[in-house]
Order: sequence, then structure tokens, then C-alpha cells
Amino acid sequence: MEIAAPNRPLPPRALTGLFLLALCWPLDWSLPRSCTPTAFLFFPLWLGYILLMDALVWLRSGTSFWTRSRRDFILLFILSAPVWWLFELINLRAANWEYLGANVFTPLEYNALCALAFSTVMPAVFETAEWVCSFRRVRSLPPGARVPDSRAVAIALFAAGFVMLVLLLLQPRLFYPFTWISLFALLEPVNRALGRPHLLHWLDRGDWRPVLCLSLGALICGFFWEMWNYWSWPKWVYHVPGADFLRVFEMPILGYGGYIPFGLELFALKNFLCPRAGKGNLAEDEATSP
Repeated sequence: MEIAAPNRPLPPRALTGLFLLALCWPLDWSLPRSCTPTAFLFFPLWLGYILLMDALVWLRSGTSFWTRSRRDFILLFILSAPVWWLFELINLRAANWEYLGANVFTPLEYNALCALAFSTVMPAVFETAEWVCSFRRVRSLPPGARVPDSRAVAIALFAAGFVMLVLLLLQPRLFYPFTWISLFALLEPVNRALGRPHLLHWLDRGDWRPVLCLSLGALICGFFWEMWNYWSWPKWVYHVPGADFLRVFEMPILGYGGYIPFGLELFALKNFLCPRAGKGNLAEDEATSP
């Protein structure tokens, strides 16, 4: 059940987050394109979001990534950059997005700024997912359909992930949506075999709260990513065959569906690479407490 937060002022990290948001958001949209502001403002803007969200989670539940372990909080940033570079590698084949305005930087500058920006992806999604989890209606959701945490299910899931990844690489124009689900299907059974956190552990007893929170967390972050990107420079744009209509900011409306499994993929990747990062988060004890 939800923990009632006592009366207490916003912690310093919340005020820092609000300051970064209030400073970087207007600058990001108002500076002339010749300043290429987004490249330098993306990280502090999202750092402000992350710090504020962490404080809100703490106020609602009495715990957060920051308060549980500063070291693991920072570790999420370190893991996030190589994880997103993996998606950039897949995009070399899928060609679903590209960056405009990046040509003003040298390759070294561009890659360094990208790595800094990519470091905010996992912390933002997991902080938002934990915030979703802090609501009573989410925490009190009754059990749903059960998915056996069995070897047969794991093998079927791994096979499905392998097929999806092969199809994506062979025919990216048709199967590019598999970018956002194939890695989860591949790594969920691997994490199970290694004894690491995996979602089948909770689905076996019908507990869908981790799936719900991770999916909504990524979707909420997706809205802010697309909104802050729209009037920014440099920026990214999309090429999505068969779904390039009804754009909400730069993203076609159907494209937002990719954010839903994206949260699950990040969870699987995090636990495959370093289970201790963000230890104690919503899908390890917060969302699963009775």
C-alpha cells in the first residue's frame, strides 16, 4: 500500500531540478539555431527532470533511487549511455530516425555530447516508473492473468526474440517495430537463467504492476522527449514506413506505442549488464510488496 508522506519541505535536489528545468527549457526553445543550444542543454534539462522526479517519489513513498544509494543512482547514468548506443547501432540498419544539425560538431564532439545525453535515458524512465508505482491505485491492482515462469516459456520467448531480431535486420522497412521488443524477448530468458531479476518472476503470480509501471514510465518520458525535441536544435526526426501520419510533435502517433515495450527492454538490459544498478526499484521490491 502507498506510504503516506509526512509534512516536509522539498529536498534540495527538487529545488535544483526545478531550477534546471526553469533555466534550460526556455533557453532550449528560444536561442537561435546558430547557437545549437540543444546539444548543450539536453543533459541539464533531463537531469533537472530526473532530480525533481526522484524528489517527488521520495515525498510520496519515503524512498527513492537517490536515498537508497547515491552510488547506484550514478551507476544508472553510466549504464544508460552504452545501452542507447546499442539502439543507435540497430538504427544504422533500421534507419528510423536521424539527427539534424549535428554536422556543426567534430566527430569527437558529437559522440561525447551524444554519450552525455544518452546517459539520462535509463534514470529518467526508471524514476518515472517508480513515480507511477507510488500511486495507490497502481500498488493495489489485483492479480491478473498468470504467465508461467517456466523453462518452456523462457525458450519460446528467446526464440521469438531471435526471430524478431533477424527479421528486423533482414527487412527493416517491414519489421522496424521489433527494435523495441526483440531485445526484451531475448534477454528476459537470459536473465532468468542467470538468476537475475526478470519480469516472469512477477507474472508467474499474476503481478502485472512492474510491467505497467515500466511501460507507463517510458511512455511519459517519451512525451517529454518528443515535446522538448520539437522546437530544439539540433533535433531528431523520424522515418516510419506505413505509420507516418498524425504526428504528435515529430513522432507519428502510432510510434508512441514503441515506448510501451521500451521500458521493459531497458529493465532487461539493466539487469543483464548490472543488476545492482538501481537496486530496490519498483520491479524488485516496491511494486511487488503485498
